[in-house]
Amino acid sequence: MNKKDTIARNTILILMIVVAAAFRLLAFKYKELSNFTPVGAIAIFGGVYFTEKWKAYVTVLLTLFVTDIAINYLYTSKLVLWYSGTEWTYLCFVLMVLTGSLIKKVNVLNVLLASIASVLIHWLIIDLPFLYGSMYPHTLAGYGKSLINAIPFERNLALGNLIFGLVLFGSFELAKRKYTFLQTQKQLAL
Repeated sequence: MNKKDTIARNTILILMIVVAAAFRLLAFKYKELSNFTPVGAIAIFGGVYFTEKWKAYVTVLLTLFVTDIAINYLYTSKLVLWYSGTEWTYLCFVLMVLTGSLIKKVNVLNVLLASIASVLIHWLIIDLPFLYGSMYPHTLAGYGKSLINAIPFERNLALGNLIFGLVLFGSFELAKRKYTFLQTQKQLAL
């Protein structure tokens, strides 16, 4: 794969991520869609398709950062660059990119397993009771209550991963068949 093809491929990947990220802003208006976002699918997608993995992390975290600013502004009418728990949220998405980078062969089963794993990562980390101040006791029982209360949000994250993952992975796999510059050298050799 020559440098021009690599740049074109990365540009397509970034554009797909940016378009998908725009859908994150739609959930703001509808509370029942809270966490129904493309960010988990974007993280897995980036982890799979960027050949230089650092680009996946940068793209995903930058996308999350920019959309966080927009969403926080929509909720508070203030520019909020960092909020309580940001580092934990970003850690979850770093781990989701890592999960995507572990996929060696893109197929429905592998993407589904990565989507489920990323929801579990998010659920088990973000719902640690100490992240919510005094809302939950900082005990195992408090953690359990936090996990149970988070089920609707994590269900939405799972649905977002599945639906946006289907669109992102399906679109890119179809495009790779038509445009060889989207394939890596290894794929071209097969």
